[in-house]
Amino acid sequence: MKAGDLLTIGELARRTGLSVSAIRFYEEKGLIEALRTRGNQRRFLRADIRRLSFILIAQRLGLSLSEISEAMARLPHGRTPDARDWERISGTIRTRIDAEIARLEKVREDLDGCIGCGCLSLKKCALYNADDIWGATGPGPRVLR
Repeated sequence: MKAGDLLTIGELARRTGLSVSAIRFYEEKGLIEALRTRGNQRRFLRADIRRLSFILIAQRLGLSLSEISEAMARLPHGRTPDARDWERISGTIRTRIDAEIARLEKVREDLDGCIGCGCLSLKKCALYNADDIWGATGPGPRVLR
């Protein structure tokens, strides 16, 4: 590995648009790993530019840091991820996004039958009172208190 293959934390920040503190945070979380010089200064691989870009995209898609960490664990260490690496990871993320879309579509369908009801005790309320479970415990919207 040549010296030019390694980046200082400032160079990595400049290349990714992240602050130095954000890079340290991701390092602390184990999402990227710095090499240390003899003087104990951090040096990062060029591949970390893509790793940090992936983290930012995944966060924008709504993935938690633990989900991102799981995905990052599947990436090759020490080299820039290739198309096959990203395809494998994106398939996992796609499954999660598809499940979230299905959940939101169900909420939207349930919402159409509930707008304006206000009581949460109607037998037809699919959002908060499916199968009238709250009706058996008395009157009023206790579920929201």
